[in-house]
Order: sequence, then structure tokens, then C-alpha cells
Amino acid sequence: MSADHYFTAEPEAPFRRGEIEFSVAGRNYRLAVASGVFSAGRLDSGTAVLLRKAGLPGPATEGTLLDLGCGYGPIACVLASEAPATTVYAVDVNSRARELTAENAAKLELGDRIRVAAPDEVPGDVTFAQIWSNPPTHVGKAELHAIMERWLPRLAPGGTAWLVINRNLGGDSLHSWLVGNGWTVERVASQKGFRVLRVTGNSAD
Repeated sequence: MSADHYFTAEPEAPFRRGEIEFSVAGRNYRLAVASGVFSAGRLDSGTAVLLRKAGLPGPATEGTLLDLGCGYGPIACVLASEAPATTVYAVDVNSRARELTAENAAKLELGDRIRVAAPDEVPGDVTFAQIWSNPPTHVGKAELHAIMERWLPRLAPGGTAWLVINRNLGGDSLHSWLVGNGWTVERVASQKGFRVLRVTGNSAD
């Protein structure tokens, strides 16, 4: 077995390609996947719950959106498809994930609006109307909190973050931690062991 994790920057696992299919909001998607990238065999259950239960953007949505921890790009591709007036940053530490996301965006003719980047490549002055994330809980609580501390303050005024997290891997703990750090958090859904959280306005700002 490979020691690679989906948050490995340069996966060493052989590049074994595949495809997955899924539907969101009446649209069908067929995306390229590969070994060494999170949930390469299917659409991850948490991502599926997030896309089904969170408030997807629509044609009237404007601004810049963020898919944080994009993997091969399912969330970024859905956001860009549903909200054609937006630009979507698809951010991942995994170089193979970024390559697949760029390929999938191009195949769906979304490459002009999906900007694939490593975390440090996102310009510091960019803020986000929405942040979407199925964060990597297996990195540990301290690293997960550091990810939230880095990216949530980049919400634009009035912006919203949609997070999905496994209840058994710290979903309720993250909810409490966010509230303790001044964020307004609403649990909008619980399904298949996952919590969908809507995060807004940091009262400490």
C-alpha cells in the first residue's frame, strides 16, 4: 500500500486514471480521477452531502468563490456551472489534484473561470463571496484549525462559508471551535454522519 495521503503535495503512487459520474442540481458530470487524489473511486459521501444540502450559488451570484481542498474538482466544477458570473479558485496542496481539476475544468469548458492554484499561489488581496470545503480532517485538529484560521478571514463582507465534516471526525468540535472564535455557525443539515455548517461574520473583526 502507498503511504500517500490525499493531502500529500507530490503523490508517489502510480498515476492510475479513471472516471466517475455524478449528478447535482439536474446536471450530469463525468470527471477524470486518479490514484493519489482524495476519493478517486467515487464522489466522496461528504462532498455529495455538501452539494445536496448546502445553498448552491446560481445565475445571480457574482464575485469570487473558493473550493478549498478541491481534489479533482467536483465542487469547483459544480460551482462554476451553476454560477456562470463567478470566478472559482480551486485550491489544493496536491499537485496531481490540481492537474486533474484543470483537466476537468477544460473538458467542461470552464477553464476560463476556474483558477487552479496551490495555497500559496492565491493572491493575497483576493477575497471570496463564498468558500466551499470538505476539509481534510485526517490532518489533525491543530492543522484543521490552522486551515480555517488562514482562509475564513478571507471571506468578503457578507460572505458565507459552507463546510461539511464527519460528525465522528470532529464535526461538533469544529462547530464549537468556530463559535468560540467569533464566527456565526448554523448547522443546516446532518446526513449520513456528516454535518453541513454555514459559517458567516466574524464578530471579532
